[in-house]
Amino acid sequence: MEHITDFEDLLVDKYGKKGTVKRDKFDADSLAFRLGVMLKEARKEANLTQEELAEKTGTKKKLHLENRERLERYSNFNLLQTD
Repeated sequence: MEHITDFEDLLVDKYGKKGTVKRDKFDADSLAFRLGVMLKEARKEANLTQEELAEKTGTKKKLHLENRERLERYSNFNLLQTD
């Protein structure tokens, strides 16, 4: 981790440059995590349960919403681990 000057340098050091498989997976997981957090916050701000939001959005099951929120918790744990 020599010569790391910003967050991008840290990402390159740990996951590689953009366009590599490992970095693309990290970027996709990071985006999914952020979307999950935003979805959960918006749902709670609207005082909706997962079931109510699923019904309002036409989703037959709340599974998709649970998976997004579960991914948020998993990603938090994953970020704490080192390779």
